[in-house]
Amino acid sequence: MKEILVIYYSSHGSVLELARHIVQGIEQVPGISARVRTVPRVSTVCEATEDTIPANGAPYVELQDLEECIGLALGSSTRFGNMAASMKYFLDSTSSAWLKGTLAGKPASVFTSSASQHGGQESTLLSMMIPLLHHGMLLVGIPYTEPALSLTTGGGTPYGASHVSGTAGLTACTDFERQLAITLGRRLAETAKKLAS
Repeated sequence: MKEILVIYYSSHGSVLELARHIVQGIEQVPGISARVRTVPRVSTVCEATEDTIPANGAPYVELQDLEECIGLALGSSTRFGNMAASMKYFLDSTSSAWLKGTLAGKPASVFTSSASQHGGQESTLLSMMIPLLHHGMLLVGIPYTEPALSLTTGGGTPYGASHVSGTAGLTACTDFERQLAITLGRRLAETAKKLAS
């Protein structure tokens, strides 16, 4: 079974919710499964470290996961129009994979969540694409042939799946947000399957 690696950082659960829907879309493609991983939090205290195994949720991602996947979905909460520091810290640690060309030619998608409609979702998605382009990855988005992209009043962009949690921090996706995340996962898996064959 070939695997798509889904890496996420979720501080309040919204990005994890999106990741679950992306996994659902990935696993709709015969012969493809999802390997779900997260990244550890970073701390302002230099001596602070995370346990080697998270208390709950997916295991932490390792560089070997990048080598073994045929595609990548990368998700982070939005922080002032950019990815969270934890995701950036992980990506900054992937220079050995970059030197080997581990991800070159593999497809990738991105996803995010923010508290407000105009909270920087698209700039966050674009910021996550930049290191993936440096790795030589092929970006897969959501085309406007997907009706939900034009109908959503919450999250969802052509750059990737997204969710608007609102000031109450709602983690549950709207129907359109869920549909677009599933679509993105399926498109990523279909593309990866074609490229890997």
